[in-house]
Amino acid sequence: MTKPAPIKVFCVDDHRIVREGLELIIGRQDDMAVVGVASSAAEAIERYGRYRPDVTLMDINLGDADGVDAIRAIKKQDAHARIVVLTMYNGEEYIHRALEAGAASYLLKDTLSDYLIDVIRAVHEGRPTLAPEVRARLEERSHQMQLTPREVQVVELISQGMRNKEIAAALGISFETAQVHVKNILAKLKVQDRTAAVGVAVRRGIIQLH
Repeated sequence: MTKPAPIKVFCVDDHRIVREGLELIIGRQDDMAVVGVASSAAEAIERYGRYRPDVTLMDINLGDADGVDAIRAIKKQDAHARIVVLTMYNGEEYIHRALEAGAASYLLKDTLSDYLIDVIRAVHEGRPTLAPEVRARLEERSHQMQLTPREVQVVELISQGMRNKEIAAALGISFETAQVHVKNILAKLKVQDRTAAVGVAVRRGIIQLH
């Protein structure tokens, strides 16, 4: 009886120690093998076409770009690409954006290695799976008021230390309109001040601090 070809896994992470750890864990499996690695979004997009993996493990925060953008680019190359996000970011907006971009699953880096292996096999078989904590985050998001794209811009400017007058100038809006945006943001995020708004926005993955 012919032995099935191993599952080809492509690992994308900007930390060498993580890539090496994944190669070690996956290399111990009889039914899978790491066919390549990448440390940036640009490398991931270019090398995907070369390796044509069965499953790609993708971090969200890559050195040169957002991993979600890399997912979109790879899915554009190959609509059938099976991508599993493996990251330290557990904010519900990160999860939502990744799945919306076409990720088949979303795992946190503290996931037990046995579960990671199970997910790789499931995704390879066409059975996308989400851990209970990830489903809980998405359920939580469904009950929250979402910020508009303009309000996200305003929160990003608040995180840079801008006051309402500066926000208005940066966005080409009136001071009064900037005030309204800030008021709406505080209400939607259920906080009392700008500092708390930034904290919640970062935790939920609405914005990233650079």
